Amino acid sequence: MVPIPLTDHIRRRTFWAVTLLLIVVNFWVFFMELSLGPQLNRFIMLYGVVPARYVSTSLFTLPPRFTIGSIFVSMFLHGGWLHILGNMLFLFVFGRSIEDRFGHFQFLFLYLASGVAAALVQIAVNPGSRVPTIGASGAIAGVLGAYFICFPSARITTLIPLFIIFWTVRLPAILLLGYWFLIQFLAGYQMLNIQTATQGGVAWWVHIGGFLCGVLLALILRPVRAGPMMQTA
Repeated sequence: MVPIPLTDHIRRRTFWAVTLLLIVVNFWVFFMELSLGPQLNRFIMLYGVVPARYVSTSLFTLPPRFTIGSIFVSMFLHGGWLHILGNMLFLFVFGRSIEDRFGHFQFLFLYLASGVAAALVQIAVNPGSRVPTIGASGAIAGVLGAYFICFPSARITTLIPLFIIFWTVRLPAILLLGYWFLIQFLAGYQMLNIQTATQGGVAWWVHIGGFLCGVLLALILRPVRAGPMMQTA
């Protein structure tokens, strides 16, 4: 059972311009990927984060500035419709209130910094992997971590699928996001004992690293909107 967040119930006081911009850019890059056809695999290998490139001089076939840039470019690449739709849904649900809380520029910093931290954790945990890591989930996990700190009691309307039955409930953010992080951690811990250098799959440690970075930054950054936020009924 995978809970699917649909919306939160925080009354925001500013328009979520950066969140919207990030969603638009992610979709624009995704449509660009679709236009590449047979060249897409080469593009992903070139711009995805390949951990072995960062720890092995024999594989450092690209200029250092290029591989550093790949950490940022990879945040906007996705492997399919389910990948990007899932990521953008989470960004939409949780990003708007975090942007309102910290302001546009600090929110963008939190997003990008969490994406970088997520990539570095993936490199550290699986340094021999030659599989490219792509996706916005590390950066978005940072947004989830910040939300976990800033709005633990906020109610999230969540879709609960169970076989052919679907229903919606309002779950406290601390419960929903705590459950999400626990799943990532348990899966990531299990994968530590499995050789993944030549296999694809979910980069669990990207999620863990991004989430923890978001938690830390939420504790460090100064909120633009101080005081409790109002919730709608």
